[in-house]
This record gives sequence, structure tokens and C-alpha cells, in this order.
Amino acid sequence: MGAEELRIVVFTVEMAALATAVILIPGVAAAFLLARYQGPGKGALDTFLSLPLVLPPTVVGFLLLELLARNRPFGVWLAERGIEIVFTWKAVVLATAVMAFPLLVRSARTAFEEVDPRLVGLARTLGAGPVAAFFRITLPLARRGVLAGTVLAFSRALGEFGATIMVAGNIPGRTQTLALAIFHDVQIGRDDRALGLAAVTVGLSFVALWTTEWIVRRRVRGDET
Repeated sequence: MGAEELRIVVFTVEMAALATAVILIPGVAAAFLLARYQGPGKGALDTFLSLPLVLPPTVVGFLLLELLARNRPFGVWLAERGIEIVFTWKAVVLATAVMAFPLLVRSARTAFEEVDPRLVGLARTLGAGPVAAFFRITLPLARRGVLAGTVLAFSRALGEFGATIMVAGNIPGRTQTLALAIFHDVQIGRDDRALGLAAVTVGLSFVALWTTEWIVRRRVRGDET
């Protein structure tokens, strides 16, 4: 692997890690809300947050591009403050974060739903406030599910293509991730390099998914004991 290929790999891992870090707190918060809230609008909120799972990634990318366009209110607000997102590394983080977000939410939500509410209620009767009960009881009991969702979201971010190419473009040395580099190499006939990058992508994805399965297995064994 040459210096350029190594740079692409490092850049991809960095962007995926940053995107995962960006969605971690809001993802856990959304998962906890969906697990505990039983009022009106829950189904609509759940469906909305899950949309990136079923929408074509290019549609998600196009909607993000429209949101950030300079002739749109939010795009104007960003431009007035000198914030550039489209066709920068920030766009890579944004696109991968949006596509990975539902996976974190769904896994963490399942984990929160499996926490016995009676344990939380007991902590409340012993004087723990809502925040203390969450960090001392709920989150520790759901930690494996949250961690599994985090790793799964990271693995999704590693391979994101459609939304990224719409918002960030495929700019070598600036926004080019592994998926975009493979696409570019195939387009120009550099199949050998594309194959090498594909092998690296498969390896990274395998490690991420294996880690997720290992966490889930430990979680199941812990529940059985």
C-alpha cells in the first residue's frame, strides 16, 4: 500500500470516527426518548429517524445539499458566518453521520427497552434524580447495546458512498474516502488499486462487524447469567 492509499484509509477512518462521535450523544438521547416515551407522535418520530435506512443514499445527499445551498435560509445563515460545508471534509462527516444515525438509535433503543423500569423506580425512591438514575442505572445496564450500536454506526460510516458523493463530491486529497476512491479507480480503469482498496474496506468492515457480534454475544451471555 502506497502513501496515497494509506492517506485515503486514514482519512476514511478519521471521518467515520468523527461522524460516530458527533451522533453519539444525540443518538443515545433519541434512543432513550423512543424507549421511554409512549405519547402521541412516537411512531412518526421513530419513522422519521429511520428514514435514512430506507431512502436511497443519493436522495439523502440531495436533501442535505438543498438544505445547505446558498439560496436556502440555512445555507445563507452559514454563509454569513463564513462556514463552508459543501465539498469539504465537514460534508463527509455530515453525510456519514446522517446515514449512520439510525443504526445507533435502533440498537441503543432496544437496549434501553430491555432495562427493567422497576430498577430505575427503585433508584428514584432512594433519592436519585432522573439524571443520576440514568447514568447510574439505565446507561450501565444498556451499555453493551449502546456500544454495539456505536460500532455498527462506525462500520456504516466507513462504507458510505451515495450521500457523501452528493454533498462532499469526490475530490482527491480533500473529500475522497475509500468508497469514493474505489469508484473513481474503477471509472478510470485502475482495477488493481480498486481491488486493493476494496480488500482494505472489507477488512475494516469485518473487524467492525465482528466487534459488534462479540459485544452482542457478551450481552446475551450476561443476560443469561
